[in-house]
Amino acid sequence: MPVIRPARPDDAPGVVALRAVVHPYLVRGVESTRRMIAQPPPEEDWTAWVAEADGQVVGWTSAYRNSQTSEPDVGEVSTLHVHPAYRGQGAGTALLAAALGHQRVIGARRVLTWSQPESLPFARRHGFTPSRELRYSALDLQPAPPMPEPPPGVRLLPAAELDPRRIHQVDAESSLDEPGDVPTDAMGYDIWHHEVWDNPGLDRAASTVAEVDGTLAAVSLVKRDGDRMWSAFTGTVPGHRGRGLARLVKRAALHRAALGGVRVAYTSNDGANAPMLAVNARLGYRPVATQWSCLRELT
Repeated sequence: MPVIRPARPDDAPGVVALRAVVHPYLVRGVESTRRMIAQPPPEEDWTAWVAEADGQVVGWTSAYRNSQTSEPDVGEVSTLHVHPAYRGQGAGTALLAAALGHQRVIGARRVLTWSQPESLPFARRHGFTPSRELRYSALDLQPAPPMPEPPPGVRLLPAAELDPRRIHQVDAESSLDEPGDVPTDAMGYDIWHHEVWDNPGLDRAASTVAEVDGTLAAVSLVKRDGDRMWSAFTGTVPGHRGRGLARLVKRAALHRAALGGVRVAYTSNDGANAPMLAVNARLGYRPVATQWSCLRELT
């Protein structure tokens, strides 16, 4: 059986290589992964483990406190996966045991994780109940899509030109009714700045905000790794919805990312998020994978 141990910053290349095999639609580069391991946000009690075999990283998971919800004592076990060649040897079970042990230490009473459809039997065996479908999509960006023409009174601004506190406010307000197992209603600026604004993968030149008559109203954030990008979040504050601003900022962000060398864009949406699913369908995204959120009570 592979050896389970705490993750180290120098595991980052192996972690990224493993993710490319199991979750090719996820985008997080080596430097972003290295920083995540070396400098996790203290508010989350974040930690991670790898499974190692033959000198290679063959499994990974992380566990932390959800600091962006007002619901108390919610923990998350994120991206538990094992290389196909090393499955069936107990590595996944050992990684999950380490993660759940950490959740108990930090006082979590409810734990959220995600599972690929073929791994749902594993999740159920370990006490998790499937809850919500998450849909992953991809969009080819070569040739670059055209830059949209904003309507009168609307400006499309790159995030690099703006105060991050203003962008955080749009992000936080737009996320309040994001579909999910727990509300995203406690997104503090400090942890947002650490996880989003200071993320080495954030493309501030491509990330785009819509300003309406001087007020920031919608945002589309881009994280990238080489010629691949991830639409980290696209949303509109409630008072400005119904005007097509989410599609507008996302089109602009995709255009800017493509001009910067991105060839394929990935994103995900809750299966109940009909407005963003419709936006992505109109933009030409194609489905590539699904996962399920799964919940378990800790006793």
